Amino acid sequence: MITTMWIDIIKTYPLVLMASFILDAIIGDPSWMPHPVRLMGRIISQCDQKFNNGSHNNAVQILKGSVFAGLLTFVTAIISMTLLLISFKISYIFGIFIEIIMSTYCLAGHDLIKHAMNVYNNRYDIAKARASVGMIVGRDTENLSEQGVIKATIESISESLCDGVSAPAFYTVIFGPAGGMTYKAINTMDSMIGYHNEKYEYYGKPAAIADDIVNFIPSRLSALFIIAASFLLDRIYRCYYFIRRESCGKVYYNYRNAWRIWRRDGRKHLSPNSAQTESAMAGALDIRLGGPAVYFGKIVDKPYIGDDDCNKELSWEEIRRACIVMYTAALLMISSVCVFAAVITYLIWH
Repeated sequence: MITTMWIDIIKTYPLVLMASFILDAIIGDPSWMPHPVRLMGRIISQCDQKFNNGSHNNAVQILKGSVFAGLLTFVTAIISMTLLLISFKISYIFGIFIEIIMSTYCLAGHDLIKHAMNVYNNRYDIAKARASVGMIVGRDTENLSEQGVIKATIESISESLCDGVSAPAFYTVIFGPAGGMTYKAINTMDSMIGYHNEKYEYYGKPAAIADDIVNFIPSRLSALFIIAASFLLDRIYRCYYFIRRESCGKVYYNYRNAWRIWRRDGRKHLSPNSAQTESAMAGALDIRLGGPAVYFGKIVDKPYIGDDDCNKELSWEEIRRACIVMYTAALLMISSVCVFAAVITYLIWH
């Protein structure tokens, strides 16, 4: 009986993912609604204060971090699967409804664009722009220059395509909403405690390693879809000017360069995943990202991504262009994943 129920649930994954993407695009995550990721954040913060007190040696800190990361991941998966089973026991339609809600919680494309555009909309007030970008990046933003704010925003847009859309979609379509929710638990831990500094170097290491593992494939898929999005946008742009019988002028979305820079710079960061999407985005926009950044008061000498001759002054419009590339890539990925999953599901179960 349970096996039959799980087969029926698995068949819904492609439809659920597409419905969730549309729902997230429309409403995002309203602040007045309870959100499981915010609950995870509170749990992580409380456990951090209780267990990461620096009173033990490094091996013990790693052990405590491993136990906590394992428990939060396991409990999230069990609660999510149990909730789905109970929902489908009540009603098949109710079960699909709960799946869509859970999957929508896992996606963050709408809010990512919202936060990025908040930075753009505050472009005439650098203090507000710094505060806005501080909502979406881990680096110190109090003293960022205008160029630093723009660069940090674009880097966040690029990396968050994986964290906020691609990876949750990837695990949702394979393991269902429970898989997406479990991924969010790992990713939230990494975003809160997965830092290379004195406080989290050992306690947060297990969460950082787990995040590197689960993002390995999605980050590379995200880079490929950024390249595909830049190709599509370039074709649309050229068709628009062809119809108007005007010269298209400069290339606004350079898919050839996106491919080249991704292949060359996609492994420049210490993290095996971060530079994947950043390099593709830098190539697509013909800009240079990366470079030194300040984290917790200390300068981290990060490598540059992109060509040296692209070290031009960035305009605020680059944020809008990055948002367009990001959301086009997200739409392409969701559509492709849903079609692929639907075909595989049909072949397996028919």
